[in-house]
Amino acid sequence: MTKMICIACPVGCHLLVDDEMHVSGNKCMRGEKYAIEEMTHPTRILTTTVKTTSLLTPRLSVKTKDPIPKELIFEALQLLEGIIIDNDVKIGDVVIPNILNTGIDMVATKSVTINPFH
Repeated sequence: MTKMICIACPVGCHLLVDDEMHVSGNKCMRGEKYAIEEMTHPTRILTTTVKTTSLLTPRLSVKTKDPIPKELIFEALQLLEGIIIDNDVKIGDVVIPNILNTGIDMVATKSVTINPFH
């Protein structure tokens, strides 16, 4: 039996999942779906920053457009450590396409102008 707290909605139900993937404790169907996904293939949205060459904005916030497998989070962070943005970026621009061959893009969550004095 696995215990977890559901994060699919604000209620925060205390869920129990047995060995046969039967879920109890959920007050809505989203809780059951969340528990099964969390047990079989957990995913997360990765939100972080990457370096830029901008003097005014030395870091650019980025996130995965969709959730990626949880086991790839640290590998993705390692890859992003070496990224330096040296061109203007707008919110939603793809910073890294298909990160770690997941089919999911890293996108900018803010706009940055590298050299605003030109």
